[in-house]
Amino acid sequence: MNAWLDDIKWDEDGLVPAIAQETGTGKILMMAWMNRESLELSVKEGRAIYWSRSRNKLWRKGEESGHVQTIKDIRLDCDNDVLLLEVEQIGGIACHTGRHNCFYKQLQNEQWVEVESVIKDPNEIYK
Repeated sequence: MNAWLDDIKWDEDGLVPAIAQETGTGKILMMAWMNRESLELSVKEGRAIYWSRSRNKLWRKGEESGHVQTIKDIRLDCDNDVLLLEVEQIGGIACHTGRHNCFYKQLQNEQWVEVESVIKDPNEIYK
């Protein structure tokens, strides 16, 4: 059962990186980790469910913020060790900082510069 999960090259902790890409725009929203259970549940529920290494538990994206990621497509790279999730980002905010995506810092003259603004104050999102 679920032999497709065996095709994935899980790391020594049983995890695989998962990149969330916004459907329609192709914009990379975030990167997180998935284990077998989170990937299996993501497929079953049709929404992104990750493994939180810091909390050591399943993390249903949007469970606190409401910013759910609905899965449109899942791809596995040529080395079988990275997932690409095409998602619809509900609410337009993927980052816990209140931004559209997590990649808001750009290297400019050997310094990281914040180039995307906060859409909603995280204190209002996570009460």
